[in-house]
Amino acid sequence: MDGIKAKKLHDEIIAKVAEYYETVHAPAQNAPFVAGKSRVNYAGRVFDAAEMTNLADAALEFWLTSGRYTKEFEKKLAEHLGVKYALMVNSGSSANLLAFSALTSPLLGERRIKRGDEVITVACAFPTTVAPVIQYGAVPVFVDVESKSANIDVNELEKALSEKSKAVMIAHTLGNPFNLKKVKEFCDKQGLFLIEDNCDALGSKFAGKYTGTWGDIGTSSFYPPHHLTMGEGGAVYTNDPLLKKAMLSIRDWGRECWCDSGVDNSCGCRFTRQFGKLPKGYDHKYVYSHFGYNLKATDLQAAIGVAQLDKLEGFTAKRKANFAKLYDGLKDLKELEIFEKYPESDPAWFGFLLTVTEEAGFTRNELTEYLEKNQIQTRNLFAGNLLKHPCFEGLEENKDYRVIGGLPNTERIMNNSFWVGVYPGMTEEKLDYMISKIREFCEKA
Repeated sequence: MDGIKAKKLHDEIIAKVAEYYETVHAPAQNAPFVAGKSRVNYAGRVFDAAEMTNLADAALEFWLTSGRYTKEFEKKLAEHLGVKYALMVNSGSSANLLAFSALTSPLLGERRIKRGDEVITVACAFPTTVAPVIQYGAVPVFVDVESKSANIDVNELEKALSEKSKAVMIAHTLGNPFNLKKVKEFCDKQGLFLIEDNCDALGSKFAGKYTGTWGDIGTSSFYPPHHLTMGEGGAVYTNDPLLKKAMLSIRDWGRECWCDSGVDNSCGCRFTRQFGKLPKGYDHKYVYSHFGYNLKATDLQAAIGVAQLDKLEGFTAKRKANFAKLYDGLKDLKELEIFEKYPESDPAWFGFLLTVTEEAGFTRNELTEYLEKNQIQTRNLFAGNLLKHPCFEGLEENKDYRVIGGLPNTERIMNNSFWVGVYPGMTEEKLDYMISKIREFCEKA
């Protein structure tokens, strides 16, 4: 087929995809809200024709695995965050796995994490922040969170420290940054790595600097509820060239070679070098310097992400406005405690966390069941207390993990807290409806 005809067909298809969006998806996204009948989801996809036309363009190219859109997304994400390197992966959980695995790399020498070494974290978390530590054979050390911020209690860090401590790996809860200044000072003083699980906080800032960029590695998730989406997808980012080298290898099967897909001999010495005990000249494309995985995403996902990234600042502004509206509508209720941020924080809120107080006269579940019956979607704060879940039943305390204190605030959040949505697709009508129903229940109770 000649190039002119191919270009004409391509442009016609892209135009039809845009028309399809306007015909099918735009009306659905702008459907009128009917109180008590329309579902108020905690999150969802927010997109327009740009995501769909990018996706169609990538599909027509049919490269499928990581390609030009992946490179563009990685470059734009790094530039946006002000970091040197960003690598796209297939999920936020994979991003956490890759970030932790990089800290076990032999490239790090004596600083590397070995089996039996300790990583300070919290139990009030999503499980895949902690899972890579346990799966590798390192020892998570759990400390409590603050009641009002739902973030790590920095006063507990020194208590968790031991001669085996190697890293701190924690998340910014629902977009609310933890006290990065104090955590970073602690890590620097003790020579510990810091991994920021930034999956729920892309766009948040602390002291004017983006979360995810304070530590050694930051991670993101692009699952549909998050600050931008590819359907599935994630990223890791760092300023450290050695950590970037380790993560690139581990992401791409553990290989020594750094050639892009479909490219050979970027190093110029593919058949001339000596690696390990392999024969001299063994093909560099099949030399493995790490035990790795295939954690790459597809170019189809990256194409969507490129369009989403252009909307990130607008998404962030809408999340802040939605949070502020809920706060103003609920702040006077003595039955509910709203979680708080630090003065230095500028959160790109992921959710609106509420804790039922002791004087409320009702339980968290009674309130959430009422809201769900009225078509308002609610969520608990992830695992609540991860240690109470069945996955810990086969583990032994003080051997497979350690706990500092009784974790009273973690327990309180597990029993009394829940959150509702503030995502950019939330309309004024939905926010007003949530406020009215929460207030209605509290007044009746």
